[in-house]
Amino acid sequence: MIKPDTWIRQMSKEKAMIEPFTESLKKEGVISYGLSSYGYDARLAPEFKVFTNVHNALVDPKNFTNSSFVTMEGDSCIIPPNSFILGRTVEYFKIPRDVLVVCLGKSTYARCGIVVNVTPLEPEWEGHVTLELSNTTPLPAKVYANEGVCQFLFLGGDGVCETSYADRKGKYMGQQGITLARIDKAKAA
Repeated sequence: MIKPDTWIRQMSKEKAMIEPFTESLKKEGVISYGLSSYGYDARLAPEFKVFTNVHNALVDPKNFTNSSFVTMEGDSCIIPPNSFILGRTVEYFKIPRDVLVVCLGKSTYARCGIVVNVTPLEPEWEGHVTLELSNTTPLPAKVYANEGVCQFLFLGGDGVCETSYADRKGKYMGQQGITLARIDKAKAA
């Protein structure tokens, strides 16, 4: 069952599920963020990795290198046409063992052709969420730091899972900053 604003607020205050936690911000000229009826709108941090192909790199999730990106910081970022950037949330999340979280893009960006990858946050995962924002248009597109970029929906399980992300020692556990794709080399062989 989807968790309401009262539960999200309580878990954030008592268990530090979302830090920093914002009740709700709706201000003229700012893409809204913070607590909503059945979710939490997270902000885009002011650090970006812009995809580039200056080195004729091959996009390979088993061998994805930083040389495929230009690292930038600032109040905004331009996503090249038909390309993407990696960013991260300002907020640090600690997901309870009996909850699965799903990330969805905000309609403000979607209406401009900017898509946020839909991704799950598994039970007992924690960290900054690395976000992939795609510009589906043939024109450059702008995104804004410290403003809303995506919404997280908290889904309560019927019971507690047998094995959590922490139990599996998942490779993205505790990530801070923007984290590139990783493959556990021992398991990939």
